[in-house]
Amino acid sequence: MPLASLRPRVVVIGCGFGGLEAVRALHDAPVDIVLLDRTNHHLFQPLLYQVATAGLSAPAIAAPVRHLFRRQGNVTTLLGEATRIDPAARQVHLKDGAALPYDHLVVAAGATHSYFGHDEWAAHAPGLKTLDDAFEIRRRVLLAFEAAEKEDDPARRAGWLTFVVIGGGPTGVEMAGTMAEIARHTLPGEFRRIDPAAAKVLLVEGSPRVLQAMPEDLSARAAALLEKLGVEVRTGARVTGIDARGLEVQPAQGEPYRIESRCIVWAAGVAASPLGHQLAEGTGATVDRAGRLVVEPDLSLPGHPEISVIGDLAAARSHVPGREPAPVPGVSPAAKQMGRCAAANLLQRLASRPTRPFRYRDYGNLATIGRNAGVVDLTTPLGHLHFSGYPAWLFWLFAHVYFLIGFRNRVVVLFDWATAYWSHNRYARVVTAIEPATVDR
Repeated sequence: MPLASLRPRVVVIGCGFGGLEAVRALHDAPVDIVLLDRTNHHLFQPLLYQVATAGLSAPAIAAPVRHLFRRQGNVTTLLGEATRIDPAARQVHLKDGAALPYDHLVVAAGATHSYFGHDEWAAHAPGLKTLDDAFEIRRRVLLAFEAAEKEDDPARRAGWLTFVVIGGGPTGVEMAGTMAEIARHTLPGEFRRIDPAAAKVLLVEGSPRVLQAMPEDLSARAAALLEKLGVEVRTGARVTGIDARGLEVQPAQGEPYRIESRCIVWAAGVAASPLGHQLAEGTGATVDRAGRLVVEPDLSLPGHPEISVIGDLAAARSHVPGREPAPVPGVSPAAKQMGRCAAANLLQRLASRPTRPFRYRDYGNLATIGRNAGVVDLTTPLGHLHFSGYPAWLFWLFAHVYFLIGFRNRVVVLFDWATAYWSHNRYARVVTAIEPATVDR
């Protein structure tokens, strides 16, 4: 699929945070860019759980890629999925058989769910990475209450009213807290045979505490806030099996036990895109245990300066003068910074100038825990600043609104949140395809 221009051809795979920033940073560059993504939208993933829990509609956190770059004349947007990269021929092969030639390649293919070798669990415990994932989780959560309303057997009903979130990172914590709010504040009064407030929400985490990336005091505070919402937090609990009716758990101490649950959400692990392994085979690059490509300080692949890997697919390190190189976390601010760094180094190469090592600026971590509560760990020039409760919740709210893509999205999200705050209602509670929630009774 050749381009008409004779300018350097840059192919960017993926329009997540990293790919988006890389393309934006090349706005005035004398290059022709092909932005390839298997969806037609950029997704603001930190708020994806809000779609899964009916707090926001999908368009509020997504924006059409073509609309985003309608005024950037050096960008061609293509809808397609990269299946193979041929470094020798400098071509990206697509699922439909087409091939994209490139002079420079930026790979920001992202990550997928990791079930630690148990991919069969995916059918019973969906993860949360895409809008389709969010719709599926929303369907399962809401239809579990519907199934419980029709159930006469108390044991079966209890299974439908037990919700389990596996994984105590930010996504798991936010998902569990919101599920508890739905049960206790949104749904009461809407059913006649069940009390939604009696539903059990469990957060199962294999490590000793939730929010491992945060200081211990904030981790403990988060657990306490979850318990206050009605979430049962079980740490040191390793999941050993998942089926259609529940899961098996091995605690750090004691005998294994079973939790009967018909609605399980997976938030425990991520793995790099399979494209990473394929690219490693073609370039001789190394991948880490999570399937991420080990990159050079300037984010290029060893021996292939024309290929940059960023975001969740890159096992990158931050190279700050006077310090040992430190691993870069898989968070959206890091992906954005890598995107800008890869673009800057591409321009350096075009000008025959030396590239610069990537330096990650850590802004800290934050998570919300239901309404009016959150935990924030900020990195400042004077050290870490951390706080919790209502001020942290406000900080989380305005930070996420600020980083949303587009003015319209910011307005819509603020309006939806304000409405939900005062009414406790969630207006995105629309599901289709109800049959799967009632099978295997």
